[in-house]
Amino acid sequence: MEEAVQDIIGGLEQRIHLYKTRLGELQRKHKRLTNEIQTTKQYLELAETLYRVEVEKGKLASRTDIVAEEGRTGAEQDKREDIEIGDPSQHILLERTKYARLSVPEAALLLLQDNNGEAMHAKEIYQRLETGGISIRGKTPVTSVATSLGRDRRFNRVAPNTFVLVQGAGQVAPSEINPPYMKGGETIGDEKKGPG
Repeated sequence: MEEAVQDIIGGLEQRIHLYKTRLGELQRKHKRLTNEIQTTKQYLELAETLYRVEVEKGKLASRTDIVAEEGRTGAEQDKREDIEIGDPSQHILLERTKYARLSVPEAALLLLQDNNGEAMHAKEIYQRLETGGISIRGKTPVTSVATSLGRDRRFNRVAPNTFVLVQGAGQVAPSEINPPYMKGGETIGDEKKGPG
């Protein structure tokens, strides 16, 4: 009888271990799926907002053409456009996509230009870039931002993880956002080769 009880206890211990293992696997899968769902919802929201903005742009363009054809004065047309352009969803969309498709240094350059030359900590830069449409993956995204800016000659580190634009870096033309690199006196990625 005692042997039968030991067999039952052993079998139950094995089942408990299997159920705990399975529960752990399912919890990890649940966490991953929750993250995927959240990301997909954000992309869906962004796509819907983009859709609404593009529809509004089309309506605005057609209304502007109609107004121009009707021969209204410029002041009347400006007043009408000011009313229509003030849509808050457009402002939200512009803020959410402001830095999309830019590298971290390029977006940080624009961000610091908008910040009137004030120094910013990498954490704040990261948060504003993420809000503006840049996704920085990794375990330590703030460190990634700080490292990226620390390696770029357009930024000065003025305190730990705190950056400001190098004087004159805010005055670059958009075409110069990706500056050519120097190697042995030759400019790489530009028309000019060699010194001078």
